[in-house]
Amino acid sequence: WGCTWRLPALLSPPDAEKTPAYWNKGARRRLELALALQPAAQRAKNIILFMGDGMGLSTMSAARIYKGQLAGGSGEESVLAMETFPHMALAKVSGAVLGGTLLLPLLETPLHPSCFQTYTIDRQVPDSAGTGTAYLCGVKANAKTLGLSGAAVYGKCHTTFGNEVDSVLHRARLAGKSVGIVTTTRVQHASPGAAYAHSASRGWYADANMPREALRDGCKDIAYQLVHNTDINVILGGGRMYMTPRQTPDPEYPEDPDQNGTRKDGRDLIAEWLSAKQGAHYVWDKKGLDAVKDDSVSHLMGLFEPKDMKYELNRNTSTDPSIVEMTEKAIRILRRNPNGFFLFVEDDHIPRAGGRIDHGHHSGRAKQALMEAVMLDRAVARAGELTSPADTLTVVTADHSHVFTFGGSTPRGNSIFGLAPKKAKDRQAYTSILYGNGPGYSIRDGARPAASLPA
Repeated sequence: WGCTWRLPALLSPPDAEKTPAYWNKGARRRLELALALQPAAQRAKNIILFMGDGMGLSTMSAARIYKGQLAGGSGEESVLAMETFPHMALAKVSGAVLGGTLLLPLLETPLHPSCFQTYTIDRQVPDSAGTGTAYLCGVKANAKTLGLSGAAVYGKCHTTFGNEVDSVLHRARLAGKSVGIVTTTRVQHASPGAAYAHSASRGWYADANMPREALRDGCKDIAYQLVHNTDINVILGGGRMYMTPRQTPDPEYPEDPDQNGTRKDGRDLIAEWLSAKQGAHYVWDKKGLDAVKDDSVSHLMGLFEPKDMKYELNRNTSTDPSIVEMTEKAIRILRRNPNGFFLFVEDDHIPRAGGRIDHGHHSGRAKQALMEAVMLDRAVARAGELTSPADTLTVVTADHSHVFTFGGSTPRGNSIFGLAPKKAKDRQAYTSILYGNGPGYSIRDGARPAASLPA
């Protein structure tokens, strides 16, 4: 149960795969493990929910191969840590199963949905705000709204009041558990925002992002709600600029006015949060995070970029922590609570200088997206080392997939970012990875650019 159940590796010399005995032996070992698996005898007191934003089945398959190739293998035989869980499933959700029916009562049967796609009330294909409200709050909602029932209308502040719904994180805190959020995007973004905010728009990061009508009607921005709605013990991610007054220099980029604080109300939400929490600590870089002693703080806020954190491939490893490092720090702090904890860990990002699984795909950046998936998997593995399956339930899921495919009859060991062995109908080469959106599909002057191997 949890991350500690491991499937025995079947790594053998390449020639062994040519014999039926190799495959028959492996099948028998897997069946024996499945038959020997016993149901959990007690409820979990801790829950860790890993969410790979946009991480569908094709992403997982490609990430598995990339993980193996990073380790020097051909890649196909690699296994993700999340694939070693004892229970796996595909979840076709017509209701908000993860939020309402399963997670809130603290799952007695572990579940690993490797793909999670749920329509919103108003859309066939969801966005991360609607899905976040579904799996964290247990109800269907309209696209682009956070922590609100379907009675709320996107962008209409007055429809917020009376339609708020509570998340599993909020309920866990009311139950006396410690709670935390770790994300590679801004902590005010859609997926983490659904854990604590009630907003008619996922884009209302700070008051500067809100229309006058919404401010006049009494709605609060998401950053304000982060500090004032739920008592969150650990908050790690990006989003500094939404927390401080306009023209406040950023500590990391003081000479760049584009990174300054954006709040029009003059509030310093970081200072407000620190003053309201006994034993609270704030950090803005990896050095500060590393210096925090796990047993010295009850509340930790770490905001490592003005907006979203950078792609793993672009991350400055001396100044910005990885998702693995943030997850480890969060668990070490949260697990001190004898009543248990709830931790939400998300890998997602926006297509700009940095990005992550979901928006790496949005912008057609396969290498960036797959590296983020590999890093999320490393965080899953590290969480398994830091917790016990006797009292911790770990769930890995996705909120939606992408128009991301790979194929082309490539030979084994072919770079996951490489070319297919044959030409397309236009007699040009094509990559084995293809997108139904993004730069890979554009046609100019009746033709497409020639594909070439990545640098």
